[in-house]
Amino acid sequence: MKIKHLVAIMVAITTMSAQAETNPFFNYKNWKTPHGTYPFNEIKTSDYMPAFKEGMRQGLAEIDAIVNNPKAPTFENTIVPYEKSGQLLSVVASCFYNLTNAETNDELQKIEMELSPMMSEYSSTIRLNEGLFKRIKAVYDQKDKLRLTKEEQKMLQDIYDSFANNGANLSQEDKQVYKELTARLSKLTLQYGQNVLKATNAWTMLIKDEALLDGLNDDTKKMLQKNAEKKGMSGYLLDLKPTTYIPVMQDCKNRDIRRELYTAYNSRCIGGEFDNTQIIIDIANTRLQIAQLFGKSCYADKALVKTMAKDKEHVYRLLDQMRDAYMPVAKQEIQEMQQYASEHGLYSTLQPWDFSFYSKQLKAEKYSITDDDLRPYFKLENVKKGVFGLAKRLYGLSFKENKNIQVYNPEVSAYEVFDEKGKFLAVYYCDFHPRDGKRGGAWMNDFKPQWMEGRTNSRPHIVNVMNFTRATDDKPALLTYDEVRTFLHEFGHGLHGMLTQCQYSSMSGTNVPRDFVELPSQFNENFVDEKEFLDTFAKHYLTGETLPQELLDKMHASQTYHAAYACARQLSFGYLDMAWHTLTEPFVVPSTLTTEEAVIKFGNQAMADVQLMPLVTGTQMETAFTHIFSGGYAAGYYSYKWSELLDADAFAVFKEAAKKNGSIFDKKAADLFRKNILERGGTEDPMELYKRFRGGEPTIDAILERDGIKAIVLQ
Repeated sequence: MKIKHLVAIMVAITTMSAQAETNPFFNYKNWKTPHGTYPFNEIKTSDYMPAFKEGMRQGLAEIDAIVNNPKAPTFENTIVPYEKSGQLLSVVASCFYNLTNAETNDELQKIEMELSPMMSEYSSTIRLNEGLFKRIKAVYDQKDKLRLTKEEQKMLQDIYDSFANNGANLSQEDKQVYKELTARLSKLTLQYGQNVLKATNAWTMLIKDEALLDGLNDDTKKMLQKNAEKKGMSGYLLDLKPTTYIPVMQDCKNRDIRRELYTAYNSRCIGGEFDNTQIIIDIANTRLQIAQLFGKSCYADKALVKTMAKDKEHVYRLLDQMRDAYMPVAKQEIQEMQQYASEHGLYSTLQPWDFSFYSKQLKAEKYSITDDDLRPYFKLENVKKGVFGLAKRLYGLSFKENKNIQVYNPEVSAYEVFDEKGKFLAVYYCDFHPRDGKRGGAWMNDFKPQWMEGRTNSRPHIVNVMNFTRATDDKPALLTYDEVRTFLHEFGHGLHGMLTQCQYSSMSGTNVPRDFVELPSQFNENFVDEKEFLDTFAKHYLTGETLPQELLDKMHASQTYHAAYACARQLSFGYLDMAWHTLTEPFVVPSTLTTEEAVIKFGNQAMADVQLMPLVTGTQMETAFTHIFSGGYAAGYYSYKWSELLDADAFAVFKEAAKKNGSIFDKKAADLFRKNILERGGTEDPMELYKRFRGGEPTIDAILERDGIKAIVLQ
């Protein structure tokens, strides 16, 4: 954005009085909604841009007030007001960006594109404000003499580092280059993410003959019929959403349809209208340029400084260690799958579109259990009660639905959350099912973070968004086992946000290093395998019968099924991420290759050490790998495996306690986890917090044992 645009923002105050009469964002401090929640029913699309502009104007004015303060810089007159600046902008941005993920449309996406350079310019203008950094540095330089709490020390360090890592120490010339690069990167990552969503929504395949869908259960076929009806068609409409893709890949006997779906899914944004191949190159090269401005050889060197891993060497050590432990077993699993498929009519090499299909059949044969056996016991409403009940047993929380809290879509439910003493703790929104305006996957976010305002504890508003199987005309929403696990995962993030007890919003909740943030979520998943937990909610939706011990035993026996393959798959994503972000020279497309071919080749080479299935010409998942190219996980995807190591080690505390006292709901262990992990946010070094909970650093032993790889000894 040019300077004249920034000036336009600064003079926007002249029209504020007229806008304030109709724009609800301008009156956010006086909302009459429960707990100051968003008045979604009053917010119009046309409200966003004026509110963004006014929020930026106010934020810049607040920064100017700090810079122009004639008094000597102190923590109280510089760091605290900086922390609290830009509140209006935060309010409108939290609403807008939550909706562009969960309830977007063409109008919002157009605004998002227009906003991208403006937000980048706003951020850069603050980060590169020499007067502001001078005051922050003055406070930072005397930090050892200040009587600060641990949280205040950490916030001061983080704020100083955020400025230093965003160009404050650069020369004037390099600062301008940095502003241009960050603006370009913001636009590129936004375009990448929008292309993935559009490409996912654009592809459909109409099936007229039901026989071609042999193997799919009735619920899935009814869903596909509804898909067709919504488009004014007759038949079965396949799309690339998880609720279609997963059951078709697992259950459809027609190999050609599986191949069509696999190829379409894994060639999204490779060429065509929504091509991301050149965008990937531009993103990687722009990130490299940014890193080199800071004297780093690659982007990973810059991105990993503030993580638990610290540097790329530790990341590769983890990836390589797990590769060496899991790949021999993963290869055995593939050999077993090939033999099984050959014995059941596949007279050729197992292909990627065959894996899920034969894997499910083999699992059913080995353990006599399938998702369809478990679904009747996982009615969504019962699962929700079970998940809420887990929070009650561990942390004393209770959830009360409040229909007076406005929601952004009629399908969303809103709850008030209370602690063990009946005191209000948080607002919790849950949004379960796929829609055209919602991106795929599952996530947690906050509409409002937690902070202290004097002695008042301003509590958070948390949202969980999923894409679970819908109800049909004759059945309620029945979840798969993996969907139950996903719910627990995202709810673990939610607990991290709801239970936080911090002084400052930038320190609270999930504002922690990327390789630490997945610990609470993945830790929470572990309970899905515990009978004591399942018995509280897993009841047949028709008979009310508790999940039988026989099914439970089979489920437990199958837990390590293809665990090595699953690990290798995750490692492949980690290696791909690191390959793009450890480039030390700009990526150049060879003259002998097209852009598409070059990107595919690079991705295949990056994942070669953990490649288990044949490569399929024209496919590569990196063009739709939103985690690293538009989702904040650049040089950070390894964190899922890092966090798995942590969560297995952490849950071992509860397993040990259960052996002693007979209950997995161990209050002492839960209190330790709550006090040292869930409540502390980013107020201290995460490894110190973890050691305080666990009594020492984590080891790889627990995850190997959980995955059935414990016999392998690691050096």
